[in-house]
Amino acid sequence: MGVISADAPAWFLSAFVRAAHGAGTTADGDAVRAVGTDLVGRWSAPDRRFHNLRHLADVLHRVDELAEETHEPDLVRLAAWYHGAVFDATRKVAAATQGGEQTTSSADLARTQLTELGIPAGRAERVAQLVDSLARHKPLPKDVDSAVLNDADLGMLATEPQRYREYMADVRAEYAHIPLPDYLDARIRVLTKLLKRPSLYWSPMGAAWEEPARQNVDAELHRLLKERAKLDAQTPAGPERS
Repeated sequence: MGVISADAPAWFLSAFVRAAHGAGTTADGDAVRAVGTDLVGRWSAPDRRFHNLRHLADVLHRVDELAEETHEPDLVRLAAWYHGAVFDATRKVAAATQGGEQTTSSADLARTQLTELGIPAGRAERVAQLVDSLARHKPLPKDVDSAVLNDADLGMLATEPQRYREYMADVRAEYAHIPLPDYLDARIRVLTKLLKRPSLYWSPMGAAWEEPARQNVDAELHRLLKERAKLDAQTPAGPERS
């Protein structure tokens, strides 16, 4: 897992406060910081090896990179904060959700907390809608803010090879409780679906990430297919039926 500096929580808290004010909060500073602290705590849970503060920072930075394309950048930033706020890496939940990210529950949390902070109901609902748009990593049609959020969340796929290897290790560590064959099968399905898409990124600026992302995903898929074939070769054949 990536190293998070000791002053990181303060940076994150300041970033959340700025986004909340940009979205129109009417709550006092203590109330806004309390919600930000709750979110930092959620992203800092010990079972999060990939969906942690480092990932959140990556997504927030990528939203900033693409911010000039957005209509309401602070709402996109808040959606980034909430997109993995509710998370469960247990085998049952991970199999039924987007790798443990429970987007509907996260959207509900955003709707509730942001409304309590006095952010206008329409804006709180908009953040929840953006969070929900990540359920299948397909942005809402003709919605540039949704496209930017989706691109920012998948931006890790386009990182440099060394960082991508760290990402792969972190994801496997997060789901270490899942038997290797099951993990390989699930990950292979995810990567195969990604490569079949006509494009991984939807925003004009995000399109620059397409080629490096496809190279990384293709290399990982080939490695996992070899690993799966090796496991199959090592598995004793069952008794022949008469």
